[in-house]
Amino acid sequence: MKAENDTLELSQPTETHPYDFGITRRSFTKLLGGGLMFAVSHLRGSAQESGQRSHGGFLGAGAPNLAARIHLGTDGTITVMCGKVEGGQGARAEITQAAAEELRVPVEKIQLILADTSLVPDDGMTVGSGTTPRTVPAVRQGAAAARNLLIGFACSQWSLEPASLAVRDGRVIHANATSALSYADLARSDDAAKQFQQAIPSGIELTPVKEWKVLGTPVHRPNARAIVTGTHQYPSDITRSEMLYGKVLRPPSYNAKLISIDLTSAKAMKDVIVVQDDQFVGVAASNSSLAAKALQALASAAKWENVPGPKPSSKDLVEYLRQNAEGGVPANPFADLLAGAKSLRRTYYVPYIQHGPLEPRAAVAEWKDGRLTVWTASQSPFGVQKELARAFHLSDQSVRVIIPDFGGAFGGKHTGECAVESARLAKAAGRPVSLRWTREEEFTWAYFRPAAVIDAEASLDAHGKIATWHFININSGPNAVDTPYSIARKECRFIASKPPLRHGSYRGLAATANNFAREVFMDGLAAAAGADPLDFRLVHLDDPRLCAVLQRAATEFQWSERSKQKGAAVGLACGVEKGSYVAACVEVALDRQRGQLKVTRICQTYECGAIINPANLLSQVQGAISMGLGAALREEVRFENGKILNGSFAEYLVPRFADVPDMDIQLIDRLDLPSAGAGETPIIAIAPAIANAVFRATGSGVRSLPVQVPKTSS
Repeated sequence: MKAENDTLELSQPTETHPYDFGITRRSFTKLLGGGLMFAVSHLRGSAQESGQRSHGGFLGAGAPNLAARIHLGTDGTITVMCGKVEGGQGARAEITQAAAEELRVPVEKIQLILADTSLVPDDGMTVGSGTTPRTVPAVRQGAAAARNLLIGFACSQWSLEPASLAVRDGRVIHANATSALSYADLARSDDAAKQFQQAIPSGIELTPVKEWKVLGTPVHRPNARAIVTGTHQYPSDITRSEMLYGKVLRPPSYNAKLISIDLTSAKAMKDVIVVQDDQFVGVAASNSSLAAKALQALASAAKWENVPGPKPSSKDLVEYLRQNAEGGVPANPFADLLAGAKSLRRTYYVPYIQHGPLEPRAAVAEWKDGRLTVWTASQSPFGVQKELARAFHLSDQSVRVIIPDFGGAFGGKHTGECAVESARLAKAAGRPVSLRWTREEEFTWAYFRPAAVIDAEASLDAHGKIATWHFININSGPNAVDTPYSIARKECRFIASKPPLRHGSYRGLAATANNFAREVFMDGLAAAAGADPLDFRLVHLDDPRLCAVLQRAATEFQWSERSKQKGAAVGLACGVEKGSYVAACVEVALDRQRGQLKVTRICQTYECGAIINPANLLSQVQGAISMGLGAALREEVRFENGKILNGSFAEYLVPRFADVPDMDIQLIDRLDLPSAGAGETPIIAIAPAIANAVFRATGSGVRSLPVQVPKTSS
């Protein structure tokens, strides 16, 4: 596994709008009071410039005391506070389960508040499949501490030892007692407030897996009814009194700079407020149609110039990334061992792709008495809080960020640019402003999954085993760059390049690219060795968990029988990432005259330790497979001259229901192992398994995504 700091670095998107709206003389004096201060500022790059940026703490500081995590009401209500967000991945159900398990109450008794920076502790960003292994234990510790306080309270009231007491359904009882004490009784006690100000003990004993009553069961999303009935308010649904609707003027291409603009026409419109702050130009109006009309007037009155510099197209991306690799692409250190050995050398390409969330970026901003409140969608509530504070020169305490459950992210909503833009418009208007990005804006100005060029070279020994392995990822990142296969001489490295587009996290980070290249390369090596792809992998695997998922998938799929059929279009792949293990076998139907394929069946096995919520885990695996089909079959961002060429769902084709094949999902529940997150790893085996099925049926190796089927003449 790669070091955690590698994940942190690549999880941050490159810069977009590093807004700094300055500070007036009056607010500067008010902020400082008397005294003397020296300030130094520096300029930051433009919209699609490369470079890393910190958007709040990845891990967060956590709850400073029990009161920050658990609130007990004197009326019996139990409220749990957590800094994670719910974007469809199941955090709300899982965290509710965690608290209910340790408090010994039904899940219906838990009120969960997520991602409100004024109410919850900073539990870090909701990224990297980290909620399950990090936040769930933290919530369980807080809930267990509250349970222990209830037991201690009962001991003091009844003069009994803790070992003689038990907590059931939120009440502490004694075998010989006719009375019981509840969490409400604890809340009403004189010492409760003082006790809840204490830090949560780090070594508190949690409920063993074998005794789980709530964890390990299929609990549905607590607010599912509101979701399916349409009463839930997503960030794009938030309304405030006297709210206006905003639009922001965008450059005609990346790296274009505004040199002049005439605001007269837009300012003359009734019920329209126009804002210009250096390169930022926007409008706020009484309705979205009027805002769009005002924006069009601004666009026709704007003059732009292109910033000098290369503007590679997607057609030239492979060579561009290779030429701009930092320090150059390293040579194979085992080259002298290749002479006389059977060897294979391949280059693989993975394009930029979009996250394509159902809900594009949206935010509502409201200023009141010098304080700012923003409702938005982000995976980093405290990061957005800091971004807003930095842009408007406020203290963190003067900014409140609220993240309602939102419509998807997949790693694509770490940043708060939409929140900052809506706040700037609201500040000028003196009224709340709702800003909703269009799909075109989401495709153009949000960040992408990074493109990758991957060089792979290996040799085989006299027994058909891998003797040397050289694997270099250019641009997309280090996640899963190391091979899980047992190879004595190997080099696996990530080399940064100069990305022409703004890129950042994606479901699985660089593991999607690295696992694709490695698993397709493994099938090529298996063919060179004259071995079955399954047998070839098993010979090189020492990890029993990876072996287990691979063998289970192959058995359920009946790989031995299917793969022996002449012209069989079947393929397999496996991988490990974020502490969990996956293997997939697929069957595809090929139309070689048209160069088309359809995936007809997928059998995937997944193991992530002890399963916390089997229903949600199944949904996560199914969702990851469906999303992975898009990257494998069609998704690819095309661009030229600083412009996106396919910035809509009409031209950028995400998976449709018709693309989803029969799925046979096998979940392995390892009660003897810690629970790992499952939001990402299930996606990494799909694309290489499909590519390997095409290779097996046609004999033509797949070198890039999306998968291209070699055509035959009619």
